[in-house]
Amino acid sequence: MRTLRIVWQWVRPYRGRLALSLILVALQAVIAVALPLLLGKGLVDYVLLQMRDPAILALAACLAVGLVAVKGLVSYGQVYWMNFIGQRLVTELRSALYDHLLKLPLDFYSRRRSGELVSRMTNDVAAVQQAVSLSIGEVFQYSLVLVGTLAAIFWIHWKLALISLAVLPLAGLAISRYGHRIRSFSARMHDRIGDMAAVLSETIGAIRVVKAFTLEGLTRRRFQEANERSFTMSMKSVQAQATLRPVVELILVSGMVIVLWIGGREVIAGRLTVGELMSFLAYLSMLSQPVGALTHNYSLLQQAAAAGERIGRLLAMTPEPQYAAKLARLPRVAGRVEFDRVSFGYDPQKPVLEDISLVIEPGETVALVGPSGAGKSTLVNLIARFYDPSQGTVRVDGHDLRTVDPQSLRRQIGLVPQDPVLFGISIAENIAVSAPGAGMDQIRQAAELANAHEFITRLPQGYDTVAGERGTNLSGGQRQRIAIARAIMGDPRILILDEATSALDSESEAAIYAALSRIRQGRTVILIAHRASTIRLADRVIVLDRGRIVQQGTHQELIQRPGLYRRLYAELLGGDLAMGAGA
Repeated sequence: MRTLRIVWQWVRPYRGRLALSLILVALQAVIAVALPLLLGKGLVDYVLLQMRDPAILALAACLAVGLVAVKGLVSYGQVYWMNFIGQRLVTELRSALYDHLLKLPLDFYSRRRSGELVSRMTNDVAAVQQAVSLSIGEVFQYSLVLVGTLAAIFWIHWKLALISLAVLPLAGLAISRYGHRIRSFSARMHDRIGDMAAVLSETIGAIRVVKAFTLEGLTRRRFQEANERSFTMSMKSVQAQATLRPVVELILVSGMVIVLWIGGREVIAGRLTVGELMSFLAYLSMLSQPVGALTHNYSLLQQAAAAGERIGRLLAMTPEPQYAAKLARLPRVAGRVEFDRVSFGYDPQKPVLEDISLVIEPGETVALVGPSGAGKSTLVNLIARFYDPSQGTVRVDGHDLRTVDPQSLRRQIGLVPQDPVLFGISIAENIAVSAPGAGMDQIRQAAELANAHEFITRLPQGYDTVAGERGTNLSGGQRQRIAIARAIMGDPRILILDEATSALDSESEAAIYAALSRIRQGRTVILIAHRASTIRLADRVIVLDRGRIVQQGTHQELIQRPGLYRRLYAELLGGDLAMGAGA
């Protein structure tokens, strides 16, 4: 019932068309039930055996053909509208799922594989669509046919009907037993498909790493294992479905043979006419069709129920705060960032940041330095409110970030990641994503500041060149310069660069430094530094180790005193201590 409520919530906007479709289904069922009685008792008993009038025979034949033609037209209307509802539901449901995925916080994605989410959007939605387009209409139609057929056989000869129906409990037991297995196998099959899609998505996303480290064998083995698990579970579901229908049909045909023997004796005894027996046998043969169809659609509905539950759980996931509650918009800020006794861990039992207190003033350029895993990227993730601290408060211009709309905050932050991702649209559109409606002059100016204009103009279509999926048509250095131009376009008050010059050659790096020196004026700039040259831009250096601030000061101050920074500068950052002290 819970699943039916979920599906009804999606179907409800189309209830008018659904009602029309079900009316057509009912007409189709009435005609189907009427035909055996018309042909058996009507045509055989009254026309052939009693009246023997060729004109009446022709009229009855025309009536039968007319009913079949009307049934065909009704069937067309019912199929069209049920499929319209199903296809429309798929379109709306996928849009709703995609929109909801965009609203979910980053910690949701850290606990899910992309292939699993793709499976929800494709396989599960398709299962629901099939249930709406085909199964609902067929279940309603064949339920009416089944009820009408049972009513007809009881009207013709109730004792014979009771004998013939003695086998129905056996058919019901088979349906119940195999239906439970089908649902269980179906749910596990879709989980295996999600595992396979996850491996595929992971491989495609990291194809360069796969090829660089010759991991084709490993990834192929992982995919084949997931593929085989999916095949095994699919075949178990198919085996249950393939067994169910012939078992049910065998039970029903056995009952029909018994009825034919007893019914023949009734005709010989004069208690049943030939036409009535023909109609009775026709109805009994019809019973296998609705029972078989209901059995088949029962398995499809079981699959759709499992899929609907998974979709419902996904849609029930709590979105980011700005979607769950109406939060105040953050006004234009100067760029003051404050951490007040902040602690955070992706796993509550394993803190990444502990008791961080830090103030970055507007217009200040700060470099975050520390060994891998010290918490540098986590610190800037909290500024953009990708995550909320488990303890303490993060403020921008005095505003607690928990109380403001994260989107209004992020529009004032320019982020340049170490491995920037571009979209499969033109270079100009990639640069302008942070400033919709920007003109080409603004785009070109941002590209010039990021030292990207020159190489862009050398591309085959210039600014109209398509970057390719994830920017695969460009080099790493080109992607980073476009990412810097994209960050500049948004005119951010806070600029975060996660070693944004790591893939640049010396000449481009020098040009980027000159550009950053210009664009950082009046902005708060936070640099995550892995190279000694990056620190030259910083007014202050913050040294992190194991989630804590262990040193801070200017480069000149820190290089003069023993400590982690001096060691990092020499060993990890690649700096010369003598040159660093005199820089």
